[in-house]
Amino acid sequence: MAAIVEVRNVSRRFGSFLAVNACSLEVEAGSITGLIGPNGAGKSTLFNMVAGNLRPSSGSILLSGEDVTGLRAHELFARGLLRTFQIAHEFSNMSVIENLMMAPGAQTGESLVSAWFRPGRVRREEAGIAARAREVLSFLNLGQVAGELAGNLSGGQKKLLELGRTMMVDARVVLLDEIAAGVNRTLLKDLAANIVRLNRELGYTFFVIEHDMDFIAELCDPVIVMACGTVMTQGHIESIRQDERVIEAYFGGSPTGHSLTHGAADRA
Repeated sequence: MAAIVEVRNVSRRFGSFLAVNACSLEVEAGSITGLIGPNGAGKSTLFNMVAGNLRPSSGSILLSGEDVTGLRAHELFARGLLRTFQIAHEFSNMSVIENLMMAPGAQTGESLVSAWFRPGRVRREEAGIAARAREVLSFLNLGQVAGELAGNLSGGQKKLLELGRTMMVDARVVLLDEIAAGVNRTLLKDLAANIVRLNRELGYTFFVIEHDMDFIAELCDPVIVMACGTVMTQGHIESIRQDERVIEAYFGGSPTGHSLTHGAADRA
């Protein structure tokens, strides 16, 4: 299967500190690819470069074969690359359905001229967006909180809402940044199930940073391991859990007696 995201020999410096060092990796179209590694491995910096929040110091990033190095997040958004955040970024004083309706760009009603002189078109477009938002809420089993202020949602519901915003636009690649953080185990199962459905039914490609190894094991294949700013290895999670180089990178010193369990990864 062809790569939809390609990172080619990318580095990022902050002054004299080299956070990402000549890193290369690929995310295949239609995959759910995991990215793990100990704290300080460079995962978040790499994610921020792929998402358009940071510019690489060197190297290139491609999306579907097109060089998008240095494009800003809103420009990548228009090309179908979206991200969620470890801490949900909802509009807390707006309702859940209004949060979803904010997602599509270039809405007719955003233009003052159109709002004044094309009110019928604005109403029709908003009705279509609202209908789509209700479909998304139904898909995510959030229909019962459609009118609730987004700020009143639980942590897990806010993560589902972030996932829902990606469904309101023509998403091709979704970067999930520690989406399991702060989510209870019941809602985490719903979150995982919805990610799988989006992948299988709608063809979404996911690139996932996560410390929860059980979550990674359930969702991701392949899994890429970063250490010291570059890729150490990649493969199926079970082989990675047994890789002594990976265990040593997480724990330091001798890997004897350690295993990469969920709890172990969270301590790293």
